Amino acid sequence: LFNAATMRNMRLIAGKVLMDRHAPEALTDTAETAYTDSKALIEKWHGQGRNLYAITPRFAPTSTPEQLQKAGQLKAEYPDVYVHTHLSENKNEIAWVKELFPERESYLDVYHHYGLTGSKSVFAHCVHLEDEEWDCMHQTDSAIAFCPTSNLFLGSGLFPLKKTWDKGVKVGLGTDIGAGTSFNQLQTLNEAYKVQQLQGEKLSAFEALYHATLGGAKALSLDDRLGNFNIGKEADFVVLNLNATALQQLRQSRAKNIEDAFFALTMLGDDRNIAATYVYGVAVYVKAAASE
Repeated sequence: LFNAATMRNMRLIAGKVLMDRHAPEALTDTAETAYTDSKALIEKWHGQGRNLYAITPRFAPTSTPEQLQKAGQLKAEYPDVYVHTHLSENKNEIAWVKELFPERESYLDVYHHYGLTGSKSVFAHCVHLEDEEWDCMHQTDSAIAFCPTSNLFLGSGLFPLKKTWDKGVKVGLGTDIGAGTSFNQLQTLNEAYKVQQLQGEKLSAFEALYHATLGGAKALSLDDRLGNFNIGKEADFVVLNLNATALQQLRQSRAKNIEDAFFALTMLGDDRNIAATYVYGVAVYVKAAASE
């Protein structure tokens, strides 16, 4: 994966998944191999070109305390690397964590105890955080990856996006892999809007754009390099055609202003809207013109 990203000069954060229990045998490692394999990958790839490394426990139930301790040891030895894992996605998962780690105060406290919270720690989902967990997220400057299509597909619950502003917690927009239903950020924003509607909250078009761009960059502590078109930043962006379909063309012809136009794009848009993709200022994809 790092090789492929390097060939394309892509900005990538990735890491070997750590699991030493409650998982298929062919996919498990041990506390020691999790440490040695990750250490070798960090030394080879972190900071090489545009690659960055993330220590990646699958989630607390699939790692023994010994493996989480080793993950924390890695983070202490390489404080500049990222941590990525799942947190409080659904209520059964939370109950399982409390059974497995009865000595810890909460699900997040498991990770915090092992030194896995911090400004470069990104926790996916966070649908059912307790008040003290919100406070810990804020105090440690940890970030959330909000994955609406996954949460809805699994019936996990409705993410309280407004609370991230109230509690001062960084959040970015995530598509998820296993349970997410699209890699497209426009479709993901479509579902994010509905998740807020079901809670009686509004997600404005401008806030949606923020979460998909600069908000995500801030969640990754990369807003000095990514997230907008400020001079000196890395030019990773897509060019979007607002009129990719007949329906969108009709709707856009009635757009009242730029906010309304972007709102329509997030409600109706998908991969068909991508006219071009730029990686570090170089066009790596340009949509072929439709044949006459």
